[in-house]
Amino acid sequence: MKDKNAAGGAVRGHLAASGPSASPSWNILKKCLLVDGIAVVLMVVLAFVFTDSDGVLSVLFGSLLVVAFFGLSLLVGHIFSRRMPEAVMGIFVMTYFVKVVGFAAVLFALGTPTWLNKPWFAAAAVVCVLLWQATEVVIFSRQRFLIFDQPAAKIPSEDIRPDGELPAGGDTKDPAHDN
Repeated sequence: MKDKNAAGGAVRGHLAASGPSASPSWNILKKCLLVDGIAVVLMVVLAFVFTDSDGVLSVLFGSLLVVAFFGLSLLVGHIFSRRMPEAVMGIFVMTYFVKVVGFAAVLFALGTPTWLNKPWFAAAAVVCVLLWQATEVVIFSRQRFLIFDQPAAKIPSEDIRPDGELPAGGDTKDPAHDN
């Protein structure tokens, strides 16, 4: 059997089922950093063209805060998903709390620096948040997760008909369901 649209045609042999994505949090973090990085470079160029160095610093500061606090939970999720996978959701909740409190603490502690250009700071923060969240949702929706971690049911060979079909009514001896 050849696939006329594929280069070289279809490959014969057994195809292995694909498993879950190796490291979902790490994949999401890399893509979010790439998308936000491109946006930050564009906003820095715009701030440089239309304002002074204060606009550039404000863009960098606003985007750095967003990237640091959003990236924190993905990095922590990546680290703990390998060590304690059963605790990842609790850790995500804790890092969310740290992000909210930490973000507020940084902004209140700094106050409003004299160099801060508020419109550029706010625009950079909002753009980075929106792009980060959109990228995170898109990449997360493309991740593969292993839902069932159970071995396949073994059907004794005497229960399989000569034509390879299972008996009518699905009456098999499945040891996993014997109680």
